[in-house]
Parts: sequence; structure tokens; C-alpha cells
Amino acid sequence: MKSLRFAIILLFFSLIFPACSTVPAGNVSGAESTVTATPAAPDWFDMELTDAKTGETFTINDYRGKVILLETMAIWCPNCIIQGAEVRKLHEALGHPENFVSISLDVDFYEDQASLKDYVSEFGFDWHFAVAPLLMARALGNLYSAEYLNPPLSPMMIIDREGEVHHLEYGIKTAETLQEVVEPYLSE
Repeated sequence: MKSLRFAIILLFFSLIFPACSTVPAGNVSGAESTVTATPAAPDWFDMELTDAKTGETFTINDYRGKVILLETMAIWCPNCIIQGAEVRKLHEALGHPENFVSISLDVDFYEDQASLKDYVSEFGFDWHFAVAPLLMARALGNLYSAEYLNPPLSPMMIIDREGEVHHLEYGIKTAETLQEVVEPYLSE
């Protein structure tokens, strides 16, 4: 039932809110081929989010000057659990630097803060998880591609210290691959 509901939502966004650009699909094979840039500081950076674990509000712009790893996800998505474990390993490998933030946005409109809080607690994830408001999800789909609304593709982006968005290729990324991609931004 959830798969059908998600397919209908994805179809709706694909038809009603066409993407302005596409991001190549495939597995990440190396840092050189994983990143493309888009214009900096879109409006959705100012949209308020609520951390599912703490209840505190934040925006993407609150972390300007830091490197942000942002992924879209859903509670029902098995790839999201796998990708989350890799993000956890990434933070451990990097030594939890203060200038690096991970944010996971739940883009399933039928999921809520309470369910997301339970999910975060169950899997022991310790970074920001928030339910993406409809306008934010719409912006992600319109500005980057509708694939950002399809969590099993493991869509991720890096937002650098200047606020510029860099897309990672679709597919589950290992902690090692993520580290190769993130470290150059941390050393800038």
C-alpha cells in the first residue's frame, strides 16, 4: 500500500512539478565524477525545519559556513537505512568535525514528526532529521530533479561553505566514497 501511495505521489510531482534539470544516475565511482554545481542560496534554504529528535527549529542557512551533507529519505525506505548507516560511519571516520553537518529530510507526505523521531531513535542516528515541508519538497523537485522525491534512489547533495549545491550521483554511497567527496569541501 505504501509503495502504491509513493508511486502516485512521485507521478504527481513528476507531472505537475517538472524538474528544471537532471542529475545523472548511477553508482558513485570516484570523487571527480560525483559532483555538479548549481546556483547558490535558493529560497528553500530559509524554510524552517523541525529536528525530529530535539524539536528545535533550524534552516539550512543556519549552517552557512559549514559543509552540509543533505539527503532525502522516508521511514519505509530500506535503502535509506543502509545509507544512514554509511553516513554514521562517515561521521565516525571524520571524527565528528564541527564544520560538518548532516541533514536527512523525510519527503513522504504521510509521515510525521513523531514517526520520524521513533525511526531516528530506533536506528540510533545522531544528526538532523526533519520532515520536509511541501514547499521545500516541491523546490527540491523543481530545482534539481524529481528523483529527490524518490528516497530509494538515495539522493544526496553537498552544500558547501558558500551555500553552493553540489549533487552526488544516485545510489547508495559507502562511507569511504562519501569521505572522498566531502573531505575536499572540509579542507577549503
